[in-house]
Amino acid sequence: MPSELKFTNTHEWVRHEGDGIFTVGITDHAQSLLGDMVFVDLPEIDAATEAGEDCAVAESVKAASDIYAPLSGFVIAINEDLEGSPELVNSDPYGDGWLFQLKVEDDGEFEDLLDADSYSDLVDEDSD
Repeated sequence: MPSELKFTNTHEWVRHEGDGIFTVGITDHAQSLLGDMVFVDLPEIDAATEAGEDCAVAESVKAASDIYAPLSGFVIAINEDLEGSPELVNSDPYGDGWLFQLKVEDDGEFEDLLDADSYSDLVDEDSD
């Protein structure tokens, strides 16, 4: 689990790219629970997000799962590669399987997210 990332208790990860830009994806734990991805419904460019609200859907052979915005802001980019290759979420959840990027006014929400150790503890508790 990359230590430079922050995490939510709903299994999204967030990477700070600088200048108020954040990349978002789902964790390796989340993709393993969902199974093989067959479709990812991403938010529209320029869509406003509120932290904690659903903004995308990941569909796998097992189930469809909401993806929640970890931060309040605006969608500035989506991973168009997922349209033809949703399995990238499975094979490289922290790299090529990223979902979307947000432009955020207040970095404070980012600081409030879980660090890698806290997220790892959460996953361990879920497994018990």
